[in-house]
Amino acid sequence: MDKILVQGGHPLKGSVTISGAKNAALPILSAALLCDGPNTFSNVPDLRDIHSTMELLSHLGARCEMADHTVRVDAAGLNNHEAPYDLVRKMRASILVLGPLVARLKRARVSLPGGCAIGARPINLHLRGLELLGATIELSHGYVEAVCEQLRGAEIYFDMVTVTGTENLMMAAALADGTTVLRNAACEPEVTALADVLNAMGARIQGAGTPDIVIEGVARLHPVEARIIPDRIETGTFMAAAALTNGDVTIHGAEPDHMEAVIHKLRRAGACIEVRNDGIRVQGCAPLHSVDLKTLPYPGFPTDMQAQFMVLMSVARGSCLITETIFENRFIHVSELHRMGADITVTGNVALVKGVSRLSGAPVMATDLRASACLILAGLIAENTTEVNRVYHLDRGYESLERKFQQLGAAIRRVKG
Repeated sequence: MDKILVQGGHPLKGSVTISGAKNAALPILSAALLCDGPNTFSNVPDLRDIHSTMELLSHLGARCEMADHTVRVDAAGLNNHEAPYDLVRKMRASILVLGPLVARLKRARVSLPGGCAIGARPINLHLRGLELLGATIELSHGYVEAVCEQLRGAEIYFDMVTVTGTENLMMAAALADGTTVLRNAACEPEVTALADVLNAMGARIQGAGTPDIVIEGVARLHPVEARIIPDRIETGTFMAAAALTNGDVTIHGAEPDHMEAVIHKLRRAGACIEVRNDGIRVQGCAPLHSVDLKTLPYPGFPTDMQAQFMVLMSVARGSCLITETIFENRFIHVSELHRMGADITVTGNVALVKGVSRLSGAPVMATDLRASACLILAGLIAENTTEVNRVYHLDRGYESLERKFQQLGAAIRRVKG
């Protein structure tokens, strides 16, 4: 099993180009199931989750190919309504084929994602929304089975904000009869990106990026060419790394409008940030200052940046509270930061972080995607060498992260297991 070795103490300097957003690409690839003909999507990151999605789409009867960060999907041969557990278990985002399958084939049998507790992560909101659109839903033997004669527009209120739920129902409603209104919808840039692609396909969607999205159903959609938006979490990770190492990094290909919450917090922590025509420039300014943080749905501070920001706060001057409101198990990385000398106390969904003068390199284990990035960032400033194990999580969401850090002067390398 691969691991990453990081020798701390090297300020990052230079420039880096951000990849396309995985969390935008996955629903957009699934949206290709809604129409016949070849769709072409550029700026797609070359990641394990992308290849898993292409494998699933191929299983359903679509033709998929990827070359030079461009994916072509032709679902003219869509003939299979079942997404089996062996494919879906690889990533939770596989549930995004549910809406398109019901809309296009009038039926779907999709495995619940591996390890899924319906109440903890709101798959139930997807299912209730499909029922309101006219589908009959049954949970049987670990599968969601949905059938309908024809989806029909409805008003759907989400009890809590759900990004994939908003995306799934937006795709389903695009081919429904009549008008659908999604209330308390997710406002993330990835939702807006999906709506833009669907509208380019011929859908009629208004309000994406606001809590109220209105979808007027159409009879059919057509294939498109589209470019995937830049990854705001990768952008934030490099911004945090530049500030953490007292570096000077220009980040090309980023979308500053998507980064306002992260920019605000990093500036309060002491980083110098300049938004330029050619990207975002981040200069560290030691010492960092402690800043309280609460994760919130967009446009609030993203939960996917909480672990990386915690590393900054672990060596900042003073103490702060980090409150996690999105996911209940998002502090698993704290025990690994303890191994490196961080002073963090967790009570429920709140972490008290007291800044220390230094971190020490240690063998650590990545428990999820963002924890992987968090531990690599910690290694960039730790004394001696940090060994990050189980980095297969990293490959799900960051393309060639260690290579990009090497280009900025980091002493980092991957060791094949």
